[in-house]
Amino acid sequence: MTRTILTYGTIAGLVLVALFYTTFLLTAHAGPYGALLGFTTMFAALSFVFVGAKRYRDNELGGVIRFWPALRLGLGIAMVASVFYVVGWEVYMYMTDYTFMAQYTAIQEDAMRADGASAQAIAAMEREMASFAESYASPLYRMAITLMEISPVVIIVSLVSAALLRNPRFMPAVSARYTRSG
Repeated sequence: MTRTILTYGTIAGLVLVALFYTTFLLTAHAGPYGALLGFTTMFAALSFVFVGAKRYRDNELGGVIRFWPALRLGLGIAMVASVFYVVGWEVYMYMTDYTFMAQYTAIQEDAMRADGASAQAIAAMEREMASFAESYASPLYRMAITLMEISPVVIIVSLVSAALLRNPRFMPAVSARYTRSG
């Protein structure tokens, strides 16, 4: 199980970081759709949780896995991928000279101005963001926040994968004797 977790977790993590960098660089700041795009790429990359759990069920367990072992396997794969995500974010922050919070605050300020927010509301948002930026400057705090970003997707994908794969009739293993030859 450990080998499957490390293998598929690494694949999912590399895909996750590649998709993250690609979408972030191509869309810069996608405005209101940025979060949707980010979560979509997380779901796409974490599809390897399902693939890894299915391969383990079919190849190692003869096509049958119970819910809890499948969930443990899925969470393991997803947590390895999450480590890649956190490290990928830290690399991004380093490469951009830690300017993310200033850019994010400016984008929020522009959006509030476009919506006709009062100067008081904008000033309150700026104070709130300055306080958050102070906390976000700590690497441990930033890593915890980054890990919390991906954790809902990790839990959902792992639960759905375990629920589906516990049924041996769902995408059953294909035996060599049932394959069609030439």
